[in-house]
Amino acid sequence: MAEINLDESRLKDLMKTAILEVLQEQKEVFYDLLAEIIEDIALEKAIEEGKNTEPVSREAIFKILES
Repeated sequence: MAEINLDESRLKDLMKTAILEVLQEQKEVFYDLLAEIIEDIALEKAIEEGKNTEPVSREAIFKILES
């Protein structure tokens, strides 16, 4: 088997190229993953903010959602 010698900068360039190709070919998967990450961050922020507020009844929440 042939031995391949790559210096660090060449290896970096190859990795960047490979990652960019994957992102371009799998755009939907990448966008879905990014959207899920953003949703998780927003949910975590909402939970943290909710810890510092007064409790609200279930009926009050559904009343707001129905209007």
